[in-house]
Amino acid sequence: MFVVLLGEGAAAASSEGGNGLMESFRANPTFLSINLVVSAIVIAMIVERAMFQLTKYRVNSKEFFAQIKKLVTAGNIDRAIRLCDAGDYPTLHLVKAGLTHANKGPDEIDAAMSEKLGELKPAVEKRIGSLWSLANIATLVGLLGTVLGLIHTFGAVSSPGLSAADRQRILASGIAEAMYNTAFGLGIAVTCMIAHLVLHQRSKNIQHDLDGTQERVFNLLTIQSRSGSA
Repeated sequence: MFVVLLGEGAAAASSEGGNGLMESFRANPTFLSINLVVSAIVIAMIVERAMFQLTKYRVNSKEFFAQIKKLVTAGNIDRAIRLCDAGDYPTLHLVKAGLTHANKGPDEIDAAMSEKLGELKPAVEKRIGSLWSLANIATLVGLLGTVLGLIHTFGAVSSPGLSAADRQRILASGIAEAMYNTAFGLGIAVTCMIAHLVLHQRSKNIQHDLDGTQERVFNLLTIQSRSGSA
């Protein structure tokens, strides 16, 4: 998103005879380069987290539990475990942790599933919180580039022996460079915040789904165990 906005700004500046993004980048690439690296990290992190959530948690837990319930009710625990081995999905691993302790007491079932849930939950939130830090870093780098760019520009403008046209050209170039630094930093920050909002909300939904799956499987196994004992 921020790349598109900067591209539009650069095109507008070029069409008006002003200083485009590439001219500003060539003039002083330090802070723009830092934020370019930050933007690459942000994009890679967003793509990786989105792919993780969309691929690892694409199992419909309620439909899967319905299949497990039929097998457990029929006494086919082994077949239910084999069904959990059908794919490398966290939800299946959680259900399997309970099924492998189905012949033990409620405490053992609960302990096994809680331990597995404790392993799965941190992976859901992994790296999402870093987006806030990257948003702050990008903003501060952009502002630092803006401030130092303006300091350099006003220092150059105040040099003796410059014509009015040269002063105007240097001032316009410096202000354009400063504004591109600000825009680039803020663009990255806004992207980070939007991505954090979406990914964090989805991770909360996933964690609630895991909690619900644990509770349903635990209740099923304990009720089935009591029925078998009776």
